[in-house]
Amino acid sequence: MKIAVSRERRAGEARVAASPDTVKKLVGLGFDVVIESGAGDGASFTDAAFAEAGAVIAADEAQALDGADIVLKVQRPMTAAEGGPDELAMMKPGTILVGTLAALSNREQAEAWAKAGITAFALELLPRITRAQSMDVLSSQSSLAGYKAVLDAAQEFSRAFPMMMTAAGTIPPARVFVLGAGVAGLQAIATARRLGAIVSAYDVRPAVKEQVESLGGKFVQVDEAATKDAETAGGYAREMGEEYQKRQAGVIHETLKKQDIAICTALIPGRPAPVLITDEMVADMKPGSVIVDMAVEAGGNCTLSRPGEVVEANGVRIVGHLNIPARIAADASSMYAKNLLNFVAPLVDAETKALKIDWEDEIVRGCLVARDGRVVHERLGGAPAAPAEGKAD
Repeated sequence: MKIAVSRERRAGEARVAASPDTVKKLVGLGFDVVIESGAGDGASFTDAAFAEAGAVIAADEAQALDGADIVLKVQRPMTAAEGGPDELAMMKPGTILVGTLAALSNREQAEAWAKAGITAFALELLPRITRAQSMDVLSSQSSLAGYKAVLDAAQEFSRAFPMMMTAAGTIPPARVFVLGAGVAGLQAIATARRLGAIVSAYDVRPAVKEQVESLGGKFVQVDEAATKDAETAGGYAREMGEEYQKRQAGVIHETLKKQDIAICTALIPGRPAPVLITDEMVADMKPGSVIVDMAVEAGGNCTLSRPGEVVEANGVRIVGHLNIPARIAADASSMYAKNLLNFVAPLVDAETKALKIDWEDEIVRGCLVARDGRVVHERLGGAPAAPAEGKAD
């Protein structure tokens, strides 16, 4: 069986879907691993390192994908309609595609995968269960993004983070407000604290209060009684009603007036990012303050953020960097590649070294988007594929 990893061709993507360490383990599972030359350059993984781990280095993408049984990707394949190479056309029918495919916001491409006979697994749809934690690409990438967002804020901030007592006077510590205390937010809290800032955080889910406080942050509460049902079964934030949103806006507005830095991390899967910081709130922030909007690709938590830009409004710098994990590509690639390895390994029969997929497994069903020529994920309006004979594929 052949596993192929090609160079990512979407703008701004420096990550790669394999590392020398995971290549070695995939070879040990019985796979022939083919890596396109230069695929790991953005993550500082050389062709020589991949070859030493047991991979075959292909001269170009067509050669890498030719005849592949499994294709590992960071982002969804490019298509001819997007003005890039038609990566989908390079895959044979029956190929298993694994990656973060942004399936919920690209239904037409999911249809294209199905039409091409591709079996597609979108790992951003993995169920939030204990058994899937080692495969959780959203958590691994969000953790690094939360760390990097604080460093990006420090880069734009014209003052120091920690309190400094010198003969020339005392520098007060920076005040950092983190909006959203999921994986990215918690890592942002921890990073800002390590840099010496005074940190507070807000989240609609009261259950995260203990986690915020355990990291040394102060939890900002709006209405505890109103947020009892603010968390979905999958652990994500639920969109709240209009009355709650008005109270939320008032609390955030007053809190922002006292802050130096705001890190926005709030996302609702499959929906536009909730607006948490308005033009009026920005106008009332201190000159020299910084906002890092990590949700800018989903519409943004701040009304003034611009995708891919650093803009200034009323003396406040608003950072809208895209694809933050790719800005720390080496570690992001290593963690992502390990997630993929942990997903692929259970699909292989230990004795025969052949694929043996249990189509009824909760993890498989949770992220299976296309199979047997059809879109099958229920959140894309698909009907589950008929079970195959037995559990093997």
